[in-house]
Amino acid sequence: MSAPPAPNAVDRFFSITERGSTIGTEIRAGVVTFFAMAYIIILNPLIIGTTTDRDGVSLGIPKVAAATALTAGVMTILFGLLARYPFGIATGLGINTLVAVTLVATEGLTWPEAMGLVVIDGIIIVILAVSGFRVAVFRAIPAELKSAMGVGIGLFIAFIGLVDSGFVRRIPDAAGTTVPVSLGINGSIASWPTFVFVCGLVICGVLVARGTRGGLFIGIVVTTIIGMIVESMTHAGPSFVDGKPNPQGWNFAVPTLPDSFGGLPDLSIVGKVDLLGAFVHVGVLSASLLVFTLVLANFFDAMGTMTALGKQAGLAGEDGTLPDMKKALVVEGMGAIAGGVSSSSSSTVYIDSAAGIADGARTGLANVVTGSLFLAAMFLTPLYEIVPIEAAAPVLVVVGAMMMGQIKDIDFSRFDIALPAFLTIVVMPFTYSIANGIGVGFIAYVLLAAARGRAREVHWLLWVIAVLFMAYFTIDPIMSLR
Repeated sequence: MSAPPAPNAVDRFFSITERGSTIGTEIRAGVVTFFAMAYIIILNPLIIGTTTDRDGVSLGIPKVAAATALTAGVMTILFGLLARYPFGIATGLGINTLVAVTLVATEGLTWPEAMGLVVIDGIIIVILAVSGFRVAVFRAIPAELKSAMGVGIGLFIAFIGLVDSGFVRRIPDAAGTTVPVSLGINGSIASWPTFVFVCGLVICGVLVARGTRGGLFIGIVVTTIIGMIVESMTHAGPSFVDGKPNPQGWNFAVPTLPDSFGGLPDLSIVGKVDLLGAFVHVGVLSASLLVFTLVLANFFDAMGTMTALGKQAGLAGEDGTLPDMKKALVVEGMGAIAGGVSSSSSSTVYIDSAAGIADGARTGLANVVTGSLFLAAMFLTPLYEIVPIEAAAPVLVVVGAMMMGQIKDIDFSRFDIALPAFLTIVVMPFTYSIANGIGVGFIAYVLLAAARGRAREVHWLLWVIAVLFMAYFTIDPIMSLR
């Protein structure tokens, strides 16, 4: 029997064979991760590209799209090469809304001033990572809460998939009901794009259940083809036509062949940053509180995401901590700096990377593939304009189901564990925020431990974090006192 071939340089660098993967698997899974993440190139410009600052300046959708793709490409590749984990990096949802709505629209900052605070946020995150503080926090979290984070994030990304596909929709306030969401429209899937999502969910579910290699990748491709056929027959169009909602349309991208296949990106907003302007405009105290809000949201979004992805990929240790975690956290913190410098908002590890991990990604090579596709998206009519979110959303739902398996590691027979874990799990999808779920879970954990006379058993870092989250959740009334 001949010996297996020796690993080549790429294999050795990324530890591909050591982690039970292959180069082909990493390449395919990297493409899957791109499909799952690519919607951010469309969504981020809609969030921060249209908001006007106090000088009447808006960043512009094409410029934000180009900057978003550039930052995601560079940081995802960098993370893959340095941290060597298959975790994509892109503009953080939630944080970009905070920047647009709170910093610019409410506080009246200019875009360069707002991005200056994002850069400062990133610098602080990097310092906390270099000092070892972020790793210490990881290690202080009880195993049950780490498992709860994974389950909560699984529900969160499944909910994102259900909402983005139109399978779950918000009921308009004018409908005269207190029920916030429903299945489709009036209890029916009601649109052809949502029908395509249902088809994709069945296809992906069957392929994964049968153990088909590359099942999620195949599912996205097949569902996209179905979407193109359906669009050619129904002409559903986009979800907004001339600024008016079209509930029957595709949520982000319409699955049709584009009119053109290339163009130079407009990167003129890159580098337009004012580090001190916010402190002059709103005062040192208010600007510091805004930075505190950004840091806390960034810090724990990334922590929860990396914990969940590491456990899903089987790369984390028994305590849920990734090997060489410090390096990964430093690179992740640099994403916030890069996002501020590029004016695309803070970038962080993306939970949608779970799609690629579910398809076999185990190393940073998958990140190199994902990042390269993001960079290509700046110049060529990219796949994200052909692949509708309704074709990628089924993957998020399937991955959410996979991540639910971590719930078995939580001891629900102890209510002092059960309640914090439950709150961590449900608050994430219900508030559309990983950080919110972690914060509520931490607060509940330390309070119940104190009530049972176990306060000294709780790591002091958890007490500090619980207090910080209490301040985070009350930031608006605190700022109203200035």
